[in-house]
Amino acid sequence: GSASTQRFTQQFRDAMADQTVGSILIDIDSPGGSIYGVSELAAEIIAARATKPIIAVANSLAASAAYWVGCAASEFYVTPGGEVGSIGVWQAHEDWSKAMDEAGVKTTLISAGKYKVEGNPYQPLDADAQGFMQSRVDDYYNAFVKAVAKGRGVSVSAVRDGMGQGRVLGADAALAEKMVDGIMTFDDAIKKMQRDAKTAQRPAASRLAQAERELAIMG
Repeated sequence: GSASTQRFTQQFRDAMADQTVGSILIDIDSPGGSIYGVSELAAEIIAARATKPIIAVANSLAASAAYWVGCAASEFYVTPGGEVGSIGVWQAHEDWSKAMDEAGVKTTLISAGKYKVEGNPYQPLDADAQGFMQSRVDDYYNAFVKAVAKGRGVSVSAVRDGMGQGRVLGADAALAEKMVDGIMTFDDAIKKMQRDAKTAQRPAASRLAQAERELAIMG
């Protein structure tokens, strides 16, 4: 199935607010999808990293918008047989005019607003409309690249000039490109989180023991 960014965000907020949840694991298996809501979700995940550890696993695919979300986590892993990447943006225009002419159908568009019907499928795409569509793709791509660079802690040029340049990469190649922090199975990621949680608890226990010793000395 699929998950909307709205539903994902609500579940994420619930986990962040739950005091019994010490860390969060994001299980990703998605080819991506619409860009709407992705930037906001990724920004919320990045902001939450200061409060709780957030681990993401490409299990087994994190492509396009799904990779954008994964990059926002504190740590990002991919399964041995998994793939990540597809850093890019696209949209399509379909010209139905010839097919409709052959079918004997003529469409007349009634509109207000200079560009309201720009890029409609009932006529060929003109240069101005294509140029505007390209500018929107470029805007979203720039935002995508900057988000990956921030999440992965690398330069914008490293994302643009590497990381598959729109291709999906296998686990080894993705690790070499610093697109992920490591290669591990979903179960191994859970075990790692359990180990990290135990390690994080030890300093607190040590401080408690020290306080008890100090109280004993004072007594």
